[in-house]
Amino acid sequence: MVNEQKSITELTDILDQDIETIVAMRLHAERKISHHQRLIEKITAILGRPLSVYLILLFIALWSLINGFSSSLGLAVLDAPPFPWLQGIVGLSALLMTVIVLTTQQRQGKLAEQRRHLDLQIALLTERKVSKVIELLEELRRDLPSAKNRLDPEAEAMQEPIDPHTALSALNETLQEVAKEYELELE
Repeated sequence: MVNEQKSITELTDILDQDIETIVAMRLHAERKISHHQRLIEKITAILGRPLSVYLILLFIALWSLINGFSSSLGLAVLDAPPFPWLQGIVGLSALLMTVIVLTTQQRQGKLAEQRRHLDLQIALLTERKVSKVIELLEELRRDLPSAKNRLDPEAEAMQEPIDPHTALSALNETLQEVAKEYELELE
């Protein structure tokens, strides 16, 4: 019971360390954000809400109604149909929103790329560790007098770490073959 509790505590400590590392990485990335970038991301967060769509539609409807019925009410028309001012406002707004969203996506893309790179490094390190564990288990199995000394080709192959360059080349070749087969099917 004490050993189990100690093991759980150690596992919790490791998990806490991992969480602290992730939080530290996140805080480091957040500290590097400029004031302008923060402002743009706040605007993106506001524009990304459903309320924004409704407000834009309400603005367009009110603009159209006010300018459409102004002359019949005897008021001065600011923007007569087909509403060139409204079209200009909508076009400029669309341009600004596009640039704002692209700016936000660019930073998020860089962060995602860094995370993917970290994930790849961890996966490669994990693969090496697993290979080493298999190697040690096979060595232990050979050294144990009670275990049958049998040849296990799969375990032998798994002892060797995978070369990432070889794996990437094999993946690219397979993707090219699949693309060629797909093109043949389309013809």
